[in-house]
Amino acid sequence: MAYNIGTKEASLALKTPPLSSEYAMHADVKDGKPILVCTVGKTVLHYDYRCLDDLHAMLKAHGDWMELGSADEQKPAKEGTVEAWGRAESNPIGGWYGLKKGLRGRFGMYIPPLMEALGLAEVTHDPKGNKMRAI
Repeated sequence: MAYNIGTKEASLALKTPPLSSEYAMHADVKDGKPILVCTVGKTVLHYDYRCLDDLHAMLKAHGDWMELGSADEQKPAKEGTVEAWGRAESNPIGGWYGLKKGLRGRFGMYIPPLMEALGLAEVTHDPKGNKMRAI
């Protein structure tokens, strides 16, 4: 599904789940495929656009709150979290939704607030241990 996420010139301003940091997100196309571009300061991360519908469907099937469990690519993700699902071989794309080698992690930090802004999910906003569920 197509969502109104913004463009490079007019990105969507978001905050991390703990509401401690700001970042920007917009949609783009790379190598003929739609991607999400996440800009955090000077760092730019790319995620497969399909993650929005795929994560929403998984959360609907899960039927309850799920811990976000955000982690860098180099660190293992806690089992049963959104982060672990975003890199699992059992997800619909068979692995990482993050597309830039070395910067494929943090799926559980940057995708949930976007889904909340799009009306697809609810996200808790505590200092640590945040969760999300599908709407």
